[in-house]
Amino acid sequence: LTGTSREQRAFQYVLAHAIPGDPHHILQTFDQWCYHCEHLSCVGPDKGRIVERVLLERAPLRVLELGTYCGYGTVLLAQGLPPGARLYTIEGDPRHAAVAEKVIRLAGFSEQTVELIVGPSEEVIPHLREKHGLMNANLVFMDHWKRCYLRDLRLLESHQLLAEGATILADNVIFPGAPHFLQYAKTCGKYHCKVHRASLEY
Repeated sequence: LTGTSREQRAFQYVLAHAIPGDPHHILQTFDQWCYHCEHLSCVGPDKGRIVERVLLERAPLRVLELGTYCGYGTVLLAQGLPPGARLYTIEGDPRHAAVAEKVIRLAGFSEQTVELIVGPSEEVIPHLREKHGLMNANLVFMDHWKRCYLRDLRLLESHQLLAEGATILADNVIFPGAPHFLQYAKTCGKYHCKVHRASLEY
């Protein structure tokens, strides 16, 4: 009825209530909206703690996020980066990317820290090195279409975009589920796998 998308409505709420330049408060404001107004498929605070723990343990200098959506996960990742680190995030939907860009900059992250790349992941990944300067990633956060997880992991492998000892963090692999990705990760012999039990967002 308003002529605006759920994502745009959420951003208007964040713009009105969140403290600019405070990533933690921006995430909290998103959470308030999602708990009390409309559901968005953001990472959410419960799974967010798992992401924060991994960032703290790994201290990655080059992070790749597949599936920016509204920028919630991007802000979550960016606020946990060590000094001098850089985050590349890919979003296939230009409408979502437009919202995410505003959220990321509202949180106080410059293009030097967070680069948002708009386009289908299968088209962007092969050109990350020459077009965007990502030699390889220490951490990859997958939170886009589950059916793309395995395809994109293999693309990252074939273009040698995974640093030695890289961590792949993939959301919602049990439900809605990414069974082929899980099977490959467990049986190909390249990865040590751990499943983190968590509730769905909100």
